[in-house]
Amino acid sequence: MKKEIFLFIGVMCMFTINAQDINDALRYSNGEVIGSARYRALSGAFGALGGDLSAVSVNPAGSAVFTNSFASVSLNVSDVENETSYFGGRNSSSDSDLSLNQGGGVFVFKNRNEDSRWRKLTFSVAFDNTKNYDDNWRSRGDNTRSIDQYFLNNAQGLRLDEISALPGESTSDAYAGIGSAFGSANQQAYLGFDSFILEPASEDDDNTIYASNIAAGVFDQEYTYAATGYNGKIAFNLGAQYGDDLYLGLNLNSHFLNYERSTFLYEKNDNTGSIVNEVGFENNILTNGSGFSFQLGTIYKLSNEFRIGFTYDSPTWMTITEETSQYIETVRVENGENILQIVDPQVINLFPDYNLQSPSKITGSLAYVFGKQGLISFDYSRRDFSNTRLKPRSDAFFRAQNDIISNNLTAASTYKLGGEYKVNQFSFRGGYRFEESPYKNGKTIGDLNGYSLGLGYNFGNTNLDLTYDAYSQTRENQLFSTGLTDAVGVDANNSNITLTLGFQL
Repeated sequence: MKKEIFLFIGVMCMFTINAQDINDALRYSNGEVIGSARYRALSGAFGALGGDLSAVSVNPAGSAVFTNSFASVSLNVSDVENETSYFGGRNSSSDSDLSLNQGGGVFVFKNRNEDSRWRKLTFSVAFDNTKNYDDNWRSRGDNTRSIDQYFLNNAQGLRLDEISALPGESTSDAYAGIGSAFGSANQQAYLGFDSFILEPASEDDDNTIYASNIAAGVFDQEYTYAATGYNGKIAFNLGAQYGDDLYLGLNLNSHFLNYERSTFLYEKNDNTGSIVNEVGFENNILTNGSGFSFQLGTIYKLSNEFRIGFTYDSPTWMTITEETSQYIETVRVENGENILQIVDPQVINLFPDYNLQSPSKITGSLAYVFGKQGLISFDYSRRDFSNTRLKPRSDAFFRAQNDIISNNLTAASTYKLGGEYKVNQFSFRGGYRFEESPYKNGKTIGDLNGYSLGLGYNFGNTNLDLTYDAYSQTRENQLFSTGLTDAVGVDANNSNITLTLGFQL
């Protein structure tokens, strides 16, 4: 049976294994309602329309547009195709996933008092998936920088007796003890030393200088990335219609996330003078979180045809728990023979909970409705990602990460355009969306372009909707936070088929 030791490590030492940094802050805070088939068919341009449960999760006033109680459920098939580039090497991969994308219901209570200007009150509960983390890709290329730089950067300046095992001490006990006593940087140095990548200048306990047993030259590197999980929310909605033209709404949202990622770097070299010729380095992270946010929204009918909408999304306040594990193996030449060295601590590093505050968002919407024949809708939203914050702010590490966030992220706008045309019981739909990069350099994560096409059929009290949508985005995935900081270029092409069944209650 595999032995597992759980080790609690302080926050200040986490940066060496890529936890709680700008990438994690953006990953957990950035997301849009994926939504029902009709919502997706219009590329999410629903802020001034309402009448759809996913639209209620975007503008809470949308629930008051319903004339009757209504429920819907959606299934989604997603496909992710990645093209990677890394030092001249190009690879492609694809992955598909089936999920329950959306579900919920709205209950409409009409006011029978004709003297009151309050025409109806609505209440709804809806689940929406806001982000799918399923992503798998592989890259390969010939680099002139080795993984040894990662371990050297962590080890230099640390005492030898603080990165090495005690006499007779097991790998698990040494890894756990070093992490508990000295922190994660020492753990990384221990992995490099015990796998024979690092060579101390002397065997003295107080030695703080290290060299590499991997000689300079060219390195054949293969990096695999596998992630899974989701970010979702349950919206508890209260809406009301005042008079004939004004709709108001409030959402209280419960957020939850699960994210798992495993990466593996395999490096091989035949450089002259190199003692270590092969390295396999695995890193795993598991993240769970929960949080809260609220939304305020309104829709106003300027005329029977023209409508405007406005929504304020509060920051999302989340509490996040993370744990990590690592494994390394090397092949070295000793006395003319290849020797496999495996360092498998079988230790799970547990970190203290921390808080993440995502930035607020504002959305303005316009819609023109052609009677019962069709409509055109446009949404514009703006969100300043530089206001993302890791907490507590009193922590020196978090203050440093927040400065990095402020200096590298920026305000980003999203544009959504959608239309619908009805012929008898059929509805034909289409849409386009454009999302600006949240990074100032526009390269770490690029702009997003997407389009959508959909078809709906109204059976009377039941609706069946089907939508296909696709979007593309480029990004640069940095391998490690120090040393081997080269990035893999990823061209991601995502497509979805969504089926929604809706019915009046």
